[in-house]
Amino acid sequence: MGYTREQIETAVKAKGYKWFTSPNYDVNIVGVRNAETCGKITNKFDDYVTLSYKDEQGNWNFHCFEATTDPGSHWTEKQLLNKDGAAILKEDQYRGSHMIGLHQGKYEALRQKKPVKVYRDGNKDKFYDLIEENVHEGLYGINIHRATSRKGGKSIQIDKWSAGCQVIAANDDFELFMNVVNKAAKVWGNSFTYTLINSNDIV
Repeated sequence: MGYTREQIETAVKAKGYKWFTSPNYDVNIVGVRNAETCGKITNKFDDYVTLSYKDEQGNWNFHCFEATTDPGSHWTEKQLLNKDGAAILKEDQYRGSHMIGLHQGKYEALRQKKPVKVYRDGNKDKFYDLIEENVHEGLYGINIHRATSRKGGKSIQIDKWSAGCQVIAANDDFELFMNVVNKAAKVWGNSFTYTLINSNDIV
């Protein structure tokens, strides 16, 4: 399936969020949470992380990567890392929330550097509980990283890959993602805005 840049841009602007339009890798990093699952924990990479930006010549580029914006079943049903429950990133625009750094000290990814809002779901049922009373704000290591490290590989199930992070399923997609954000950092500095919207926001 996937989306077009125009659809993402329209949805982001309709929410009143900032849309970056300068040439030379002024990137828009936008996650799209799948509403069709109705909050059920599928343990699948059924969301998207998108990149929209103008290159050096001012031409728009767009990439749409299969991803998850939700934690996997391991951290929601079997093992809670936090006594308040699993972290589920709240849909919003987080200005300057991420920077290039090491994920778990192992490889380059986008690391959370400013507070974000997460729902906490601790009842270990088979649904994500997006309850406003359970929203917490802080630094929780909500990074944007990859699943499999295998070249050309692509993960099918989330399992332990996400405990709240935004995770790109395919290794090659993530390599492309990091190539773009590294180019962006050289021009605009090591600070990135992450926007998470819902597929219901897209018309």
